[in-house]
Amino acid sequence: MSVLDDIIAGVKEDLQERRAKTSLAQLQEKVAATAPALDAYAALGVGDPDRSELRVIAEVKRRSPSKGDLASIADPAALARQYADGGASAISVLTEERRFSGSLADLDAVRAANPQVPLLRKDFTCDPYMIWEARAHGADLILLIVAALSGEELAEYLALAHELGMAVLVETHTEEEVSRAVAVGAKVIGVNVRNLKTLDVDRGVFAPLARLIPAEAVIIAESGVRDAADVRDYAASGANAILVGEALVSDATPRERINEFKAAGAAAISAR
Repeated sequence: MSVLDDIIAGVKEDLQERRAKTSLAQLQEKVAATAPALDAYAALGVGDPDRSELRVIAEVKRRSPSKGDLASIADPAALARQYADGGASAISVLTEERRFSGSLADLDAVRAANPQVPLLRKDFTCDPYMIWEARAHGADLILLIVAALSGEELAEYLALAHELGMAVLVETHTEEEVSRAVAVGAKVIGVNVRNLKTLDVDRGVFAPLARLIPAEAVIIAESGVRDAADVRDYAASGANAILVGEALVSDATPRERINEFKAAGAAAISAR
């Protein structure tokens, strides 16, 4: 069993517990009473002919399977406010509990503290229930990992998210996965340089895959951001945005670090 398979198995178990407490019908009622989602596509530059800015999706992330504990983050809302002040285009909140020590409570807290910044629910979406759940807790954007879904599921989940007014980040790691993302009409395509089946990181994966993504799609570089040099490399290779967690949660001044990343990215984009 791969690492990804093991994570998904745990997510499904935890999902059954939540479903036993809150029915799909109850979630749907909550969604109906929830304010419409913010336009995360616009925030990430979808449809914007001016792609001179590097967008940053800043992540609230306590731990990871590969690195273990990263930061305690006693107040995720306060951290998210620093991200917003630093100019993050969206804020990602890990909600997977077993491997990442996240929760929907974190998403709720960040949503309440940052009503104007689009939120990504970062989890291993494997059931339509989780998409309704994301919207019910204020998410404007969800993650769909191509490696974790069949072609039918990918198309179905993408359509449901759009039906609920949310944007979708479709994550890829291989040429075949990029082809599948493009085939379903993904507007935002992430290239994760971490292989979720082994947790190995190879930054060299990004550039050749980015070249396969249509120009109209927004390309997100995921994982492997340690410093401004990494950001410059990704931006020079076609990234329109980066998704970064570890480098921010382990930094004493995340607001300033985001500004540094944005400046490095913009310089690399202008030099393409």
